[in-house]
Amino acid sequence: MKLSITLLISLLGLTFSLYAQNTIHAEFKSKSLKINGYSINVETKGKGNPVVFIAGGPGNSHDYLQGNFGKYHENMQVVFFDALGRGMSDDAKDKREYSIDNDVELLEAIRKKLKLKKWSVLGHSYGTVVAQAYAVKYPDSIDKMILINGFHSGLMWQANCDSYNHYAKTHFPEKWRLVDSLRLEGYVSNDPVFSKLYGSFPTKYIYYHNTKLRQPMPDRKVRSWSSDVYYTIVGRDADFHVTGSMGDWDVRRQLKNIKAPTLIVAGRYDGVSTPEWVVQYKKYMPQAQFVMFENSGHNPYLEEPEQFFELFEQFLEIE
Repeated sequence: MKLSITLLISLLGLTFSLYAQNTIHAEFKSKSLKINGYSINVETKGKGNPVVFIAGGPGNSHDYLQGNFGKYHENMQVVFFDALGRGMSDDAKDKREYSIDNDVELLEAIRKKLKLKKWSVLGHSYGTVVAQAYAVKYPDSIDKMILINGFHSGLMWQANCDSYNHYAKTHFPEKWRLVDSLRLEGYVSNDPVFSKLYGSFPTKYIYYHNTKLRQPMPDRKVRSWSSDVYYTIVGRDADFHVTGSMGDWDVRRQLKNIKAPTLIVAGRYDGVSTPEWVVQYKKYMPQAQFVMFENSGHNPYLEEPEQFFELFEQFLEIE
């Protein structure tokens, strides 16, 4: 994990700095699906109602979600995948292929390759962006939708960049003076010199209310993060000015039209998808079930697992 890659740590769905090993990964086998000339890593197991898990970032591999949700292969068919340029999937020949729209199309292509009539979709952080865009474009492909600590627009993503920067500036003023100095010289987020400095800020309190937690990751060495994907989708100065396909993205007006039963989960101490903005889902998507986890940051399934998984199982009708 490259903590020096700036706010790739911030608005992602998460470039986690703290990991723990988890044996569940060994129970899954990698399968390469050929889609649009690329090899895409897909790992699926179990029988019954299918659920696909969409990782955050943009830039994360599937591994952290598999570590937390892979156990449900005993109850349903779980589908994990690495999007183009991420994890064990191929890199794009042209970085411009990294976009929200292409992530949506890849998701639909995987469903067809697996010959699934419908599936439920779960997105975490950036994964909620893909999930919502998918629900808008392919409503007949979705059974249910779960959005964990997500975003409804590029405007919301920008607001959370601003929130993170305010935290960094007010809590680490000595280091922020160096940030200001580089900014005045014209450095932007994806400049290696700047990203090394910016990525050195402690971010644990932004993501975790309980900072002792670890994300479950596999024993094998994996590519858990792609900066190329992140800076293409969010923009070269992603930590300050959201551009790329994320900058123009906005589904607020479409959310009320989504008919798939939807569960929206938020964390009271989330410094990424902040409560100020995430509660707006109650207005834009009143038909959804909204639950605020009062003792969680960006990862309620880690911080309040008993309450979270009880809700998860109830929503998906897992016995």
